[in-house]
Amino acid sequence: MRKSQLLSRCMRVALGVSAVGLITATLPAHATTTLRIMHFLPAMSNAQQHVIEPWCEDLETRSEGELRCQIYPSMQLGGTPAQLADTVRNGVVDIAWTALGYSAGRFPRSEALELPFVLPSGGVEASRIAWQFTQDHAAEDFRDYKLLAVHSDGGSVFHTRETPINNLADMNDLRLRASTRMASNLIEELGASAVSMPPAQIADTLAKGVIDGAAAAWEVVPPTKLNEVTFYHTETADDQATPTVTALALLMNQRSYDRLPDDAREVLDSLSGEVLSERFGKAWDDAIDEAKSGVEADPEHTVITLDDAAWHSMEEVTRSLATNWMADSSGGIDRRTLAESLSVIVEEQAPELRLKASGF
Repeated sequence: MRKSQLLSRCMRVALGVSAVGLITATLPAHATTTLRIMHFLPAMSNAQQHVIEPWCEDLETRSEGELRCQIYPSMQLGGTPAQLADTVRNGVVDIAWTALGYSAGRFPRSEALELPFVLPSGGVEASRIAWQFTQDHAAEDFRDYKLLAVHSDGGSVFHTRETPINNLADMNDLRLRASTRMASNLIEELGASAVSMPPAQIADTLAKGVIDGAAAAWEVVPPTKLNEVTFYHTETADDQATPTVTALALLMNQRSYDRLPDDAREVLDSLSGEVLSERFGKAWDDAIDEAKSGVEADPEHTVITLDDAAWHSMEEVTRSLATNWMADSSGGIDRRTLAESLSVIVEEQAPELRLKASGF
């Protein structure tokens, strides 16, 4: 081959390589979308450390950097926990993790999840039930949002400073912190007085003797320091329905969701829904086990499990809450059908639950 021909061929190859490089360099890169997430607990909370942050890492990995998160714990962008549902709906943030009961009346159908002595205690099982119920019967509550997850807090335990609660009579005249409207009503029906306050204030208020205890899930005991100011802890048995739960949800602004590119939306969908609800539930089960084990190992603490007689007496006196709730037709909502539908799901998903509310 002549030297001139070899040179010509080399030039053509070089030009071809340059052209490919130019095309590659000018291909549009996927824009990064940063999802702003706000919640009401500290950065070291179980929710952020064991669910929200790992979930965000999975989003970024699966989307190849197209989705990223900026997390704002402890209401860093302002407002109160009760305003989180509005904050995300109005687009101040893209995603918010909140308790549905903090926004009284905003999620009326989902309030069925908090009815007394209906759901099992624990995280995964109750969260699976909550997700199925909201999808099948309470979707209208979330018409202004993209619902990414809904889960249980594991169920209420009565934590008291000086008075052990073994039965209904022991509840008389106690002042107990409640987290939701349903929990407040439950405590009042049990003969105690309900007091509302943010989680961060519970320990200090207890230490000052302003309240006698709190109705709270095991999961919140270490972060709120309840284990430092309460010494009696009354829970239900594994086959007894829990007194009430706090239903929590990860809500996304619908417009933020709709604006995502198709591939990013597919990644988000694949990591959300039932799988994310159960992920929350698993983190809660782990935290419950750790908190309860720590308390049980301390000789200064006593864990009490309600016997069947005590459970029945408490369920009986709170039955009117469910009856009145089902009779309420405000908003054109058939609450009786909602409660009955939830009961069917519980029967299917938690067959081991021997004792649960009757009457619907």
